[in-house]
Amino acid sequence: MSSDIRLAFAHPSERAEATSGGELRDRISLRDHIREVEIGAFQQERGTLQRICFNVVVEVQLPELTGAGGVDDDVDKILSYDTITEAIDRELQAERLNLLETLAAKVAEDILADPLAARVFVRIEKLDRGPGALGVEIVRDREMLRDVAETAVEVAPLVAFLGNDVIGAAELGKALDALEASGAPVILCVPVGGEPAPKAKHPAAQRRIDLLALEQNAWVLAALDRRCVVVSTRTELDWAMKHGQMSVWAPSKLVLDATDGPETDTRDAAALAEWLAGEFDAARVVSVGDMAHGAGEVLSFEELLNSAPLLG
Repeated sequence: MSSDIRLAFAHPSERAEATSGGELRDRISLRDHIREVEIGAFQQERGTLQRICFNVVVEVQLPELTGAGGVDDDVDKILSYDTITEAIDRELQAERLNLLETLAAKVAEDILADPLAARVFVRIEKLDRGPGALGVEIVRDREMLRDVAETAVEVAPLVAFLGNDVIGAAELGKALDALEASGAPVILCVPVGGEPAPKAKHPAAQRRIDLLALEQNAWVLAALDRRCVVVSTRTELDWAMKHGQMSVWAPSKLVLDATDGPETDTRDAAALAEWLAGEFDAARVVSVGDMAHGAGEVLSFEELLNSAPLLG
């Protein structure tokens, strides 16, 4: 077996040693750390826990030397093993993911947030999907993530829940103008349209049907004004906010993938809008239209058009 093939299947610690450069670095590792999680892109992987195994190696800067070549025996000056396990915990709790590749990248980025970490090898394997272990391995270093960190921007959106009377109004464009005048990126949320959603006998199936009914109405709104771009993922919403784009939220993916999702009935579109606002630290939440129950402050169509900028 060639050296390259052997290293391809070797533990990440061997790969780290084989690919090390001229700079001396220490390494700490986590081996065979097994967790039971819900992960996977296939429908049969939803609602089911499966075992995944983590092997992680972190290259760190050499500790400061003291005295006659000794080391400073101070736990506060080293990268703790807890840095690795806590990074795994945070990323598993943040949201349900479809891909091991995504989870590995998030764990690596989390670890590299520690200033002592220089390079990270992450191998993750599914233990229950076949006769062997199915997995991925990635390597990330601080330089690879530097540009991402420098361009990261925290933006607080305006979340607006629109009633069907507003969506169907001839002056919809004026309502969108008023929302845009806030100066913040706008995320629009919608209720179910005029036609009731079909009924299913199983709660999980009904939950999906209810969410899809909201998404159908999101596309109705998108067809009425080109500013209304339907988005479904956290990445799409982050991008839209950073670029000042108005979005219409299609809720299925975020709601179904959330590890700590909304406890409300998925037919309560206003409550889902408030949950989304909390997830993205919205600057303000308003509802516009003729409704008794809404998200945040309820404004009539006329009140919106005649009000000062909502974030002014």
